[in-house]
Parts: sequence; C-alpha cells; structure tokens
Amino acid sequence: MTLSAGTPGIPRRLASMFYEALLLAAILFLAGFIFIAVFHPPLSPVLHTIFQLYLLLVTAIYFIWLWRHGGQTLPMKTWRLRLVGTGNKPVTLKQACLRFACAAIGIPLVFGILWALFDRDHQFWHDRMAGTKIVLSAEC
Repeated sequence: MTLSAGTPGIPRRLASMFYEALLLAAILFLAGFIFIAVFHPPLSPVLHTIFQLYLLLVTAIYFIWLWRHGGQTLPMKTWRLRLVGTGNKPVTLKQACLRFACAAIGIPLVFGILWALFDRDHQFWHDRMAGTKIVLSAEC
C-alpha cells in the first residue's frame, strides 16, 4: 500500500461520496429487484420492514467488506482515497462496523459531514468515532 502525504480535502471526499451514492443506488436497485422477485408485492408491513433491513444489510456488507479488503470502494479508487485505521494500518472489523453504524446515522442527518468543518483534522464524524481516516493513495 502506497500512501502519499497529506489528508485529502473535504471537496474530494464529498465528490467520492456522491459517486458512491450513484453506485450504491445501482447495487440496492439490484438487491431490491431480487427481493421483490422472491416475495412479490404487495408487501405486508412486516415484509416491508424486513425489506428495509435487508437493504441496510446489503449496504453494510458492501462497505464493510471493501473497507476490510483493501480499504477502498470503486469511487474511493477513482478519487485516489483509501481508508486506514490507527497508525495507517488496515481497518479492523470493529472499526469498519463502527464506522458504518456512525455513518448510517451521521450522513443522513448531515451533522456527520458538517463535523469536518470544525474537526481539527477535518475528519468526518464517523471517522473520528471509529478511529479511521481517509488518506490519499498513490495507487489507483
């Protein structure tokens, strides 16, 4: 793993997040299609709740798996970003799960992003809470 000096700026990380949202939408669309094909609408209130939990689980698996295996999603590779843990080491399972849980709360409520404006290292809230950080990667 080759890391270049410095922390990427907030605009670069936000651009990566926007790209991530587009890719994630496609993944969730496919996952939703499979669920609907199996359970056929109209969905009961119980199945609707299960469907939402299923999509959350698909999202969690997507991020946690990629963060643990290389520290990069496709958008992160495109923007030359890498997620690292303490001491620039690979992210642990605990850190990845905590980061996902905090991001699932902080990003929709926006404070997880705004946090970076006031953080001494300009880290997002979910990175600060999980003990992770985004660094520039010389590899693509």
